[in-house]
Amino acid sequence: MTRNTESVAGEFTADLTALREDVASLADRMAKLVQHQTQSAGLRVSEAVDDATDKITSTAAKAQKTVCAAGREIESSIERNPLTSVLIAFGVGISLGLLNRLRG
Repeated sequence: MTRNTESVAGEFTADLTALREDVASLADRMAKLVQHQTQSAGLRVSEAVDDATDKITSTAAKAQKTVCAAGREIESSIERNPLTSVLIAFGVGISLGLLNRLRG
């Protein structure tokens, strides 16, 4: 009976050691999985930031082109119609002067 008890105790110790090794292996695999997922998420975030930067840069370039084109159009309009431009500027100046006088 002592031999049987020692045999069972030995098997229990071996099973417990195997269980510890399995848990350690599982913990190692989980750590690697979490690390891989973190790296993947970081890569996706980096790609999203790069895409957003490209879109913002593109939009800013388009806006700059539009503003420059509008400026050139205004300049050419002034060159074609100088008297009208002067009268418009005069009217805007008078309007701003009257508004300023009403405030003060």
